[in-house]
Amino acid sequence: MVTVDNRATRVRESALKIESPFRLDETLCLYSPQDNVDSLRHPRIAEWLEFIQNDYEPELPQADRRILLFMPCTKTKPYPFSSEHMAINQRLLDEGFRPSDRLYLPQELMARLEPRFSPEVLNLSPLVDGRGTVVHRMVISEPMAVVPYEHIVEYRGKPSPAVAYDDPGLFEHRGNAVSPWRTDSTAVRMSATRWKWGDQERRHYVAMHNEMAKILARVVSRIGRNYTDIVSWVAPGLTHRSFVLARNERASHHVATSKKVGGRRIELIGANDHLAAEARIACLPLSEDCSTAIQRLAHRLNIDIPRATAIYARGGANATPLALPELLDVLIKRLAGNVAALERTRTHDRVAIENSP
Repeated sequence: MVTVDNRATRVRESALKIESPFRLDETLCLYSPQDNVDSLRHPRIAEWLEFIQNDYEPELPQADRRILLFMPCTKTKPYPFSSEHMAINQRLLDEGFRPSDRLYLPQELMARLEPRFSPEVLNLSPLVDGRGTVVHRMVISEPMAVVPYEHIVEYRGKPSPAVAYDDPGLFEHRGNAVSPWRTDSTAVRMSATRWKWGDQERRHYVAMHNEMAKILARVVSRIGRNYTDIVSWVAPGLTHRSFVLARNERASHHVATSKKVGGRRIELIGANDHLAAEARIACLPLSEDCSTAIQRLAHRLNIDIPRATAIYARGGANATPLALPELLDVLIKRLAGNVAALERTRTHDRVAIENSP
């Protein structure tokens, strides 16, 4: 039985998440909130954060509409080789988007690509369509805050840390986001494989969360002038969405506003708290989009709602729900600029669900 109190074992597990020819940097294995906060002083991370906040400028094709699309980081590195990113990117290709440059992941990964995916799912350049739209993909990631797709592999002529790290350390609900070998660990073992966070874990979570949100906001504030729309496609209720949302947005997204540490609550600050209203990042999918997706999934597969809910939770093919066609329909409409059509669809779906037997 694997136990989380053995760092060497966890590092071996982390190495399996990195696809060859890339290799794990064992000093970038972050298994707890404390590890995350410490990583901000790691030379590779500190240099990356300086680059992304102060020097990075996107190079985008000319277009009438430029969309900055934030996607979630994944346990598989590099991100585009994950089942989630491949499904999302394949859908973009199916909708007519094409890479703007020949910037691909290594041929070794191309050779391992499943036949159902186009090689272009592993292209890192901005995507363009025939209707004057550019989609520039970035990844919301801890501890790097923001990773532009074109710098997943390298930046400033050196390897990017984005292909060499593992960071499950902020996912409290998994029960293993702890580093019990640390002297400042206050986690309590609940079973052989599950732990409960203590005050130090919760305190460091808030510190890391708020720092990631602040850096994300700084990047958007500095480069946001390049885009006509900024959208995040991140899982409802989870940490990446929490990095984005402002205080007044959290209730409708079912995202916590604070963490209890000792006898008081410490507020969680999102990037949108730092951004002007007109520069805020849109968070999709909405909760109602997810509910509708389950209904549509049940109809497509001709199954009942409980079975559809179970498939939805798994995301279909070892991906997250963000990769399901029923949810990707929402993203595609937003990228097409059909915000009004998207709202009409939501209204229609709400009425249909309310009137269903």
